[in-house]
Amino acid sequence: MFWNQKKKEVPQDTAGKQTRTPEYGDMEQIVKNVCYRTEGGTQWYPPLMVTAESLADRILDKKYVEDAVKLMERLGSDDYTSYLNLYYKEGLRRYGENWRYADIVTVLLGLSELLKPESYLEIGVRRGRSVCAVASRSPECAIHMFDKWTPNYAGMDNPGPGFIESELEKIGHKGLRDYHNGNSHQTLKAFFAKDPAIALDLVTVDGDHSYEGAIEDICDVLPHLKVGGAVVFDDICHPKHLYLREVWRDLVEKEQRFTTWTCADIGYGVGFALRRW
Repeated sequence: MFWNQKKKEVPQDTAGKQTRTPEYGDMEQIVKNVCYRTEGGTQWYPPLMVTAESLADRILDKKYVEDAVKLMERLGSDDYTSYLNLYYKEGLRRYGENWRYADIVTVLLGLSELLKPESYLEIGVRRGRSVCAVASRSPECAIHMFDKWTPNYAGMDNPGPGFIESELEKIGHKGLRDYHNGNSHQTLKAFFAKDPAIALDLVTVDGDHSYEGAIEDICDVLPHLKVGGAVVFDDICHPKHLYLREVWRDLVEKEQRFTTWTCADIGYGVGFALRRW
């Protein structure tokens, strides 16, 4: 959504309304690049070896903004991405090394570089900008994409899977491309019902921005995140969806099985978390 679009009415009182929580089971699979598992001895600690904050310290380096500029200049553009690329460049020009900026693209570039994911699931693909961020760092990664590809989304073209294919080709992606067209509240459940044991290295939740819809998407995906895997949640300080900050806080930040980091000061905000057990 644009900042200057007509604002939608949002829930003013969501306190106490969250009724669903993720149904976690035991997760044996780990993301090896950020975990340690002993062979034959006692596993005294949870396998995860890094905190979200320590990864964020690296991701906030201006290198990832510079890499985001390079990525977006390789991809097709629309009004929003053109604006964002100019925003990146102006931030670098004004603040250089001192600019501590993060968004969904810079976070996914950094996490993909550090985790080296083999599997990635994204809810809310649109033109594939964030999918391509992951693919640019992990070209063999299997990518599962969930979107309704609603025409004229937020007043802009929303060209669909054929366009995503061409964008991924530009980036040199060679792994599985798995498209799920429709409402994520149906397609996700069907996906996990077909393969209940599937475990994911990296997940982005950027689909249904309603309060209940965001809760449902998060609850569906989190149990399938590997130990050491990361979940990214976008738009947590978007002025039209301020309740998303509450969703993230209640379902992820307060959950002891995650280490979390949040940027909610500039832009539309983004958070990510790593699973500890």
